[in-house]
Amino acid sequence: MTLKLRPLTGDGSPPVQGAYPQAVEVGGATRWLFLSGQTPLGPDGVPPADFRGQCEQVWANVQAQLAAADMTLDNLVKVTTYLADRSHALENRAVRLKVLDGRQPALTVIVVDLFEDGWMVEIEAVAAA
Repeated sequence: MTLKLRPLTGDGSPPVQGAYPQAVEVGGATRWLFLSGQTPLGPDGVPPADFRGQCEQVWANVQAQLAAADMTLDNLVKVTTYLADRSHALENRAVRLKVLDGRQPALTVIVVDLFEDGWMVEIEAVAAA
């Protein structure tokens, strides 16, 4: 069976900004991958100093976990992004749109107090194959 992801936005839904659907229907999945929160730490254990660098590192970490399961960004079904500060929302969106390059997983962005001081972003995700 072939994995089929179908982005959906029902009639009467509010408008969205940032190119994401209100829901994603999954068909043909035989495997599911649940990614723990990916932090902005690089292989050296140090986070980049700026938000863009941290965001790009988190997405690199997401891709590394997907690759470990023989998956790619094409397999993402749901992404939850945690921001330490609302002021990073637009830059977060810009990085996400560049990384996802037209892919449309279901999406949630939450502003929270992250686990470590200095972390500005963390992402958890669900993928299917």
